[in-house]
Amino acid sequence: MALKVAFQMDPIAAINIDGDSTFRIALEAQARGHMLFYYTPDRLIYRQGRVLARGWPLVVRREPGNHFTLGDEAEVDLAEMDVVWLRQDPPFDMGYITTTHLLDRIHPKTLVVNDPFWVRNYPEKLLVLDFPDLTPPTLIARDLAVIRDFKAEHGDVILKPLYGNGGAGVFRLDPNDRNLASLHELFTSINREPMIVQKYVPAVVKGDKRIILVDGEPVGAINRVPAAGETRSNMHVGGRPEPTQLTDREREICAVIGPTLREKGQIFVGIDVIGDWLTEINVTSPTGIQELERFDGTNVAEKIWQVIEAKRGL
Repeated sequence: MALKVAFQMDPIAAINIDGDSTFRIALEAQARGHMLFYYTPDRLIYRQGRVLARGWPLVVRREPGNHFTLGDEAEVDLAEMDVVWLRQDPPFDMGYITTTHLLDRIHPKTLVVNDPFWVRNYPEKLLVLDFPDLTPPTLIARDLAVIRDFKAEHGDVILKPLYGNGGAGVFRLDPNDRNLASLHELFTSINREPMIVQKYVPAVVKGDKRIILVDGEPVGAINRVPAAGETRSNMHVGGRPEPTQLTDREREICAVIGPTLREKGQIFVGIDVIGDWLTEINVTSPTGIQELERFDGTNVAEKIWQVIEAKRGL
C-alpha cells in the first residue's frame, strides 16, 4: 500500500542533491511507491481545528539542475497524510518551535518524523545534558563571570550559540585567547539566549564523527575532518568527510542513548562524537546519509522507511 508522505522542508530548488538527506529520503520513498507532497514551513496553516499546508505534489530524480517536478498547487489537510517529515534546517527559533506545536496536533494519527514534541524538548545541544557521563565538561550560561570561571578551570574551550547549526558561530578560546568578553558582547547583543561552552577536545583534529542512528540503533558513521586552520569540522564550513568504523566506546554511547531516542519517537538521528565524548544529538534535521551510502553502500534511507512502514502497518 502506498503511503501519502508530506515533506516540510527548506526550498527544494536550492538543495544539493548529492548531499541533502531529505532529498535521499524522498527519493527512496518514491522508489517504494509512496506519494510525495512538498511544502515550506511558512506555508503551514492552522485553521478552525485543522492543520493544513499549501504546497505541491512532488516527483524527484537524481538529475542535477532538473531534480524535481511539482504538480498543481494545492491546500491539503495534513491529518489525511500518513507521514509528515519535519525536515527544515535550524536555527531552532520560535518559527521552528511553532511548527512543532502545530504538527503536534496531528501526531501520532499522522506519523510526524521526528516526533515534534520531543524535537521541541530535545534540541541537539540540550538532549546531551541527560548524559553527563558521556560528554566533555559542559556549561550553559549567559553570565560572563560564570563563563570566565569555567574557562579558567578548563583553559581551552569551545563557545557556541545554544541553538545554532552548521558550525556557525563556533569559537575556540585557547588559554591565551583574549576575546571572550568581546564575543560575549556579540552574542548577547544578538539574542537573549544563554551560550553553551564545552571543554575543548584535542581529538577533533582527527575528526568529528557523525554517527547515524535509526530508531535508536547505530547504522554507520562518517568522520568529518576539519579543513586546515579550522576548528570546526562541519561539512557546511569545509569539513572533509571520510569513511570510518564505530569504536567500542561509540557503540557504548549508542547503547546508552538509543533507548531514549526510540522511546521519544526520534527515528532519524545523527550524533556527534569527538574522541571518546558525545557533543551533540541532532534530532531537528540530521545529515550524512548520502556520504555514508557512498562510502560503504549502507542505504540508510531504506532502513528509515522500513521502520516507518512498520509503524504504519505495512
